[in-house]
This record gives sequence, C-alpha cells and structure tokens, in this order.
Amino acid sequence: MKSNSGDCYVAIIGAGPYGLSAAAYLRASGIETRVFGEPMSFWEKQMPKGMCLRSNFGASHIADPRQELTLDSYCRQNGNHLSKPIPLSRFVDYGQWYQRQAVPDLDRRLIRSIELDARGFKATVSGGESFTARRVVVATGINAFASRPPEFDGISSALASHSSEHNDLTKFKGQRVVVIGGGQSALESAVLFKDAGVEIEVIARRRVLNWVGLHPELHHLGPISSLLYSTRDVGPAGISRLVAVPRLFRLLPRRLQDRTAYRAIRPAVAAWLRPRLADVAITLGRNVISATASGSRLRLKLDDGTERLVDHALLATGFRVDISRYQLFSPSLLKGLETVNGYPVLKRGLESSIPGLHFLGKPAAWSFGPLFGFISGTEFAGNELASSIGRNGKNWPANEPNG
Repeated sequence: MKSNSGDCYVAIIGAGPYGLSAAAYLRASGIETRVFGEPMSFWEKQMPKGMCLRSNFGASHIADPRQELTLDSYCRQNGNHLSKPIPLSRFVDYGQWYQRQAVPDLDRRLIRSIELDARGFKATVSGGESFTARRVVVATGINAFASRPPEFDGISSALASHSSEHNDLTKFKGQRVVVIGGGQSALESAVLFKDAGVEIEVIARRRVLNWVGLHPELHHLGPISSLLYSTRDVGPAGISRLVAVPRLFRLLPRRLQDRTAYRAIRPAVAAWLRPRLADVAITLGRNVISATASGSRLRLKLDDGTERLVDHALLATGFRVDISRYQLFSPSLLKGLETVNGYPVLKRGLESSIPGLHFLGKPAAWSFGPLFGFISGTEFAGNELASSIGRNGKNWPANEPNG
C-alpha cells in the first residue's frame, strides 16, 4: 500500500490520545498511515495549568496494541512516578512521550481542508501542499465544539470566555470572576482561581452537585466490584459495565441509549476536589438570564432577581458536538454526511456515511456510546479501526479509485 509524492492510504487528523493510539494500532497492522497535528495540543494549551485528570490511573492509559506504552512504562523509562490524581502537566508529558515512541514521524502541520477526490480524499496542508489519502480518520478532539450559552452572545471574550480559551488562570489575580457550570471543569477552575488570589463564585443551574468517587470502598469488593464496574471508569455501578462494551451498547433501543449515556456522563465532580472547595462560594439552582457590559465590567442578572457585577465570567459550559463546525470539510463533503443532532452516524469501523471517512473521540459517542468521550475509549477505537480498515483494504492499492 505504498504511495508516492506524500500520498498515503490513511491520513489521521489530530495528535491527541485518539489520533496517536489509532496510528499505533494501524501501523501495527501494517497499514500505511500519516498523522498530522501538534501532539497533545488541546491538553497543553486549552486546559488550565494545575488541573488533574478526573479519570483514575487505570483508565488513563493511551492504548497501544502491545501494551508497551502505558503510564507505568512511561514512569519506568523516565525514572519517576505519578501522583494521584494525575496532574495534567504529567499527562501531557506522557502523551508527548507516547508520540515519540509510536509516531516519531508526526507531521506537525495542520490540515486546512478535506474534499472528496477520485482516489479517495484530497487533503490540503497549511502552506498549500496537497496530497491524496484513500481514507481519512478525524481525531481532532473537541476544541471546535465549545458551547457558549446564548445569554452571552455579543459579549466580548475580554468579559466572558469559554474555559477552553485559557491555560493559565493566574492572569485573573485581583479580579472578581464568576464561573458558570456545575461539572469538573467549573469546580476545579474555581479552586485554581481561589489559589491564584481571585475573588470567585460558582453559579450552576443544578440544585445539587454530583460527586464521583465518594464511596471508593465499592471498588474494592473483589468479584462483586468487577460485576458492577468496568476498568474503563465511565459511569456508575452497572452502567459502567454496559458502556464499556460499545458493540453491546449499540444494540439497545435508541431511547435507552440516550438515557444511559446521560447517566454515565452527566456533569459531576471528583471527590478528591471536595476539600479544596471549602472556601469557594457556590450558588446552586440558579440561571443567568442576561449578561450585559457595564463599562469595563460585566453585569449578570440571575433568575432570582439578584445581580452580579464582575470582571469576568468563565463559561465552563462544556462542549456540544456539531461536525458542521469543522472548518476543514468542503461543503460537498459535509452535504454527504449523515448526522443526528450534529453527530456523524457511524457504522462498524467507526466509518461515516461517506466511505473511507472515520471519526474518533467524542463525535463517535452517538453511535458507539459515552466511552468515546474518555481516554479509556482509545483501546476499542484502535482495535475497531485497525480491524475494519485491515479487513477492507489489505489488498486495495492506495491509487485505486474510491467506490
């Protein structure tokens, strides 16, 4: 399946956990693969310094087919250990170490556009170079899907910004900031603000906070725990086992899939963060109904009639998948994609309605379940992708027409 002039059989767009893991599985299967993007860029540049992973150690390995690139291997080769919970900075370093082992020839340029081509797909790289790929794997993460509440439409980023726009919250020192949201990102950002000397308040719609890990003893009951919880660490007892098997999850009635997925990934906060929130002002059960600029500050009105005058609002309001927000797809390609609520509809092999176009990570969650919003989903994704592409393309030359 070798090709000339930079053409390739599979092009992977994105060099985060899913893109790197997919490359490791495909290459181990002898499938020619090129990978594009900055390694771990979202984790390094769009998550605040000082954060920790919510997932436990066992569910934070970036999967590889030989199980040689685990967090344990990283620690052994670097002569150090990882504290628990895992610091974000160390996970980024681990991901970059994984990249050097599995994808040393990573192309750090960005893919600017993807369009259909007689031989598959034509990809254009930053700088203008183009090449052809028989298949394209989209593993670009969630950056394009940042969700901003409509109440903040028209408010400049100087006064209200999404949490993904920052990797250093210390620049707000001495200011008064409101964090909007009730999940891990919101509450951990609030703690980091507090530690940086920022006057902080959290405002969330939910009336109570959901906590993860308040009863760790349930994970140490031997065979009983194995029946209740998967090592993938996604979802509460029982549901954890179900969502860990995407092929089984796909067999459920759609309504049950949706209810189960929400229960597995509803906004929640890790129990280890609870002591650090002791001095953080948290207002629950309230909605912001309007946001207006007031000079150099921001005035927020809540649904109970109270107001807040702050220097900034951090919107820790999550991400909403909508693949039309990917700017790299041509209009004709987008038109041919079958979607539901912004998610691509995927079949076996994580393949979309356009043959040869695959999606990994969060965009795959509607078709394969909530496991795909977590690092622990990389193992299933890598196996599924390599199995499908290997089965369908082992004898298909890279220059044979698509169809």
